[in-house]
Amino acid sequence: MSDNVMARTRPDVGTYEDIVAAAERTTGRSDMGGDAHEEGLRILVEDLSSAEAGLTPLGNYFQRSEVKSALVGRLLTQARFTEHPTHADVAIERPIFVVGLPRTGTTALHRLLHADPRHQGLEMWLTQFPQPRPPRETWDDDPIFSAMQTAFSAHHVENPEYMGIHYMDATSVEECWRLLRQTGKSESYGSLANVPRYTAWLAEQDWTDAYARHKQNLQMIGLNDPDQRWVLKNPSHLTALDALMTVYPDALIVYTQRDPVTSVASSCSLSAETTVGHSTTFVGETIGRTQLDMWSRAYHRFWQAREKYDAAQFVDVDYQAFVKDPVGTVRGIYEAFDLDWIPEAEAAVRAIDEESKQGGRRPSHRYDLADYGLTETQVRDAFA
Repeated sequence: MSDNVMARTRPDVGTYEDIVAAAERTTGRSDMGGDAHEEGLRILVEDLSSAEAGLTPLGNYFQRSEVKSALVGRLLTQARFTEHPTHADVAIERPIFVVGLPRTGTTALHRLLHADPRHQGLEMWLTQFPQPRPPRETWDDDPIFSAMQTAFSAHHVENPEYMGIHYMDATSVEECWRLLRQTGKSESYGSLANVPRYTAWLAEQDWTDAYARHKQNLQMIGLNDPDQRWVLKNPSHLTALDALMTVYPDALIVYTQRDPVTSVASSCSLSAETTVGHSTTFVGETIGRTQLDMWSRAYHRFWQAREKYDAAQFVDVDYQAFVKDPVGTVRGIYEAFDLDWIPEAEAAVRAIDEESKQGGRRPSHRYDLADYGLTETQVRDAFA
């Protein structure tokens, strides 16, 4: 085992108190702004320490880092709230949320919608280290930004297959689950480990407090760009549409649709590729069972909740139609929501669409339901 890998292993995850102490040492902060995060993260840490999680030394390191990262984000965010009290006055009007099952084109569509110079999104490094977004020309001089870019570059060299599944770097607009997990709520944990007690706890939660803090984060991160519309995406918004609409009552929801058989198989493959070597139990059929349960439940919750809201706030996008005509799909979303499709927006969207077809960003992803103990019939029944 190389020295680099040895440095990323641990004999255990540690206790919740231990991880909190580590987060406080890292940030030099101790104000969490309340304890809304504590119940969920305690249950999660207990789950991760159990035999059911089956974590390896590498998995212990990775999962502990994920919990610590949520706590670091909460500590840093709380400090920024205090430093920038005027964030509370920033209006967030008609934000666009791209939602859909994993692997339904949400990432590509999100990036095209974000291309409009009048829009803003959550860049990866700001989801990890929230702060009012600095001017773009200063990012390369920021030590945190530079360190994250270096880490992503190394990851893509070491894991070329992963880049074909889901390309990321520090500048990429990314999912907003890292903000939601500041309140201990995230489907991401169940996508990366076998955590049955946490998953059961999460299924019974009201996410309104998580979305309230999510909004505070957007107000703070967008403090220097108050006139730009937010464009966000996260498959787990399916789980909590009522909470999202409570906090953002004028939200515009873009729902991406794809054959669930393809979506679930691809989602399982992403979970497997992300967690190679992390667990003796979160493999094969366990990944298949947990991901099918998670996303079929989210799917049904979304459609049950959606009936309560104004249909004019929703647009459905077919995956195949989007792949065939990405720019036309984006233009159709603008028309449906009565947004101005100005020449600058069209040019920017076309430029990003062309870029996405070049180099390392070109999708190259193979997967098979049978690898995860699932059949097409099982999946179709779960989503019926």
